[in-house]
Amino acid sequence: MSVDASFVNIDGPWEHRFVSANGARFHVAEAGEGPLVLLLHGFPQFWYTWRHQMEALAAAGYRAAAMDLRGYGGSDKPPRGYDTYTATLDAASVIRALGEQDAVVVGQGLGGWVAWCMPVFRPEVTRGVASLSMPHPRIMRHATWTNPTQRRASSWIAGLQKPFVPEREMARSNEYVEGLLRSWSSPFGSYPSAEDVTRYGDAMRIPFVAHSAAEHYRWLGRSSVRPDGPMFMRRIRRAIRVPVLQLQGTDDGCVLAAATHGSGAFVPGDFRHVKIDGAGHFLTEEAPDRVSGALTRWLASLG
Repeated sequence: MSVDASFVNIDGPWEHRFVSANGARFHVAEAGEGPLVLLLHGFPQFWYTWRHQMEALAAAGYRAAAMDLRGYGGSDKPPRGYDTYTATLDAASVIRALGEQDAVVVGQGLGGWVAWCMPVFRPEVTRGVASLSMPHPRIMRHATWTNPTQRRASSWIAGLQKPFVPEREMARSNEYVEGLLRSWSSPFGSYPSAEDVTRYGDAMRIPFVAHSAAEHYRWLGRSSVRPDGPMFMRRIRRAIRVPVLQLQGTDDGCVLAAATHGSGAFVPGDFRHVKIDGAGHFLTEEAPDRVSGALTRWLASLG
């Protein structure tokens, strides 16, 4: 059973819109008025993971815009463009398409990876960065290569390199997504609920989403053995000249808390690393109030 892309147009205290940016059309959910905060989701989710933070940010005087990344949800699913360079250009172009000169970029998981790269590749539109459940890309790579426990936790990425197999698993049922949601979240919490599994499992069954989602990680895998991978890692070494907030759950089963230290070495200025005790990978939903509070306090401190 396939699901139509309109599935992600969920009603709530936000508005849905489509913007043309970087040669594609992106679905964005918006709430509030004020300085723009662009929210980037991770795998295997879509914009809806930010619903709690959108309400909190709007109440605090910000314009919260949660976009579906290229290939996800209601955004276009072209055959190409799933590298990190294009992802940062997508985000920068959406910021401009929303009528803003710049934004604070906040991401979780894959979105956090993209957020870390914004000050390096798209500094002209990036006022600050917050990354949830994702350290600096060089720290993540080092941990995956040198920490056997993290290497095992990241083995799912190797599974996504197989052509067609992951897509078929995600299209056949919600079991694949359910397995990730349960193994990456805290074993001591109540996430995910049956509703969460259905919501995100069905969203991955929108035509072409499973393939597009896998392509983001296939670029990461393929580029590591091609010249563009080492070149990317060299470029990302540049100092980050904007404030950075890093939030990490202590029970993250995907990006282990022990593997996330050291990102501050790339941020000579304002850097804050906050642990969220008892939460796993999906911080926005496992600890929504604590995440919203940390974000709004940090944003207020930026002036």
